[in-house]
Amino acid sequence: MPRPPRPSAPRRPGAPAAARRVAKAPPAEPRLIMLNKPFDVLTQFNDEQGRATLKDFVAVPGVYPAGRLDRDSEGLLLLTNDGRLQARIADPRHKLAKTYWVQVEGEPSEEQLAQLRNGVQLNDGPTLPAEARRLEEPQLWERNPPVRYRKSVPTAWLELVIREGRNRQVRRMTAAVGLPTLRLVRVRIGPWSLDGLQPGEWKDLPPRL
Repeated sequence: MPRPPRPSAPRRPGAPAAARRVAKAPPAEPRLIMLNKPFDVLTQFNDEQGRATLKDFVAVPGVYPAGRLDRDSEGLLLLTNDGRLQARIADPRHKLAKTYWVQVEGEPSEEQLAQLRNGVQLNDGPTLPAEARRLEEPQLWERNPPVRYRKSVPTAWLELVIREGRNRQVRRMTAAVGLPTLRLVRVRIGPWSLDGLQPGEWKDLPPRL
């Protein structure tokens, strides 16, 4: 004799007949963006005080800065949505070279440049040796607002290459050797350079290092 059908399991009130599968959104494509960060812009996307942030220039969801650039500094900033790439760019252990053009107050001497090259003693310890050289005044955009000068004090430009990421490190280094920074522009990180981007402009890069 055929076996009688098994009674179905009781259903809880309101339970669906079959569990619904939740479709997972495909992972976002890796993205790397280069921005020429203007002066007086915070390296973040929100600010409760209403100050200028990256959101005012980069309308791309899901990306975040790979490293920082001070509000009063300008130039190259990288943003990505790839955590591994962000770590490789920003983590000081990888010692990725960062190149800055620095306008300083005073006339740099060979002794001061040698101090920068050998490493400078800061309040959080000595810096690694840097590459430092005098630079002819570079062709840069006008800063807004402009730098305030003291008419009685000359200024000069330096190129500094460092492989650390301490807070306000370049400014502290030049101050430690008697050359206060007036203007600071980052022009290169590892293999990436500004390549003619104007303040506030950005472009996509191949997302790899």
